[in-house]
Amino acid sequence: MMQITFLSFDGTSYTVDADEGMTAMEAAINNGIDGIEGDCGGNCNCATCHVFVDPKWSEQVGEASPMEEALLASRSDLAENSRLACQIDLVPELDGLVLQMPESQFI
Repeated sequence: MMQITFLSFDGTSYTVDADEGMTAMEAAINNGIDGIEGDCGGNCNCATCHVFVDPKWSEQVGEASPMEEALLASRSDLAENSRLACQIDLVPELDGLVLQMPESQFI
């Protein structure tokens, strides 16, 4: 078991328990975190699970794949630390990960 913290745009912090092997999107949905929709079921097709990776975690999370980058490019709130939560696989090294949600998940 590991912990992931989601920060809403208004500053509310939600720390949830997650199992190794799931994605950050699954951890959010399983714990009822508002703002992470995952409309495509985690298939990297919709960008409704857009998050900003806390800079302290950027290296551990890694870079987006070309497919993920293409989806993120459709976002008006794209930033250097943007990722799709469905593409962040939770491994032990990410215990304590902090992800911030944008103001709106709707493009």
